[in-house]
Amino acid sequence: MTHKQNGILYTGVTGKGASRIWEHKQGLTDGFTKKYHLKNVIYYEPHETMEAAIRREKQIKNMVRRKKIALIESVNPEWRDLYEDICRR
Repeated sequence: MTHKQNGILYTGVTGKGASRIWEHKQGLTDGFTKKYHLKNVIYYEPHETMEAAIRREKQIKNMVRRKKIALIESVNPEWRDLYEDICRR
C-alpha cells in the first residue's frame, strides 16, 4: 500500500482480502498504514496458503526499494489503486 506514486510503501499479508484493505482505506486499523495515510493497493499476489504468503511477504520486505518499485511497475506502471480489482475477484 502507498499514498502516492513513489511514496511510502507498506507490505503486509492478510487472509481477509478486500475487507481488510477496506479497513485500512477507512483508517480503522491502527498502525503504520493509518499513521502514514496509506490507502492505495498498488500490488498484490494471491497465494494458496498463508505460509506461502508470509514467506513471500518476508522476501518482499527484504528487497531494496528500487526492486520493490520495479516489481510494482512490472504489473502496475501507473501505480493505479487496485482495490476494485481485488473486490471483483
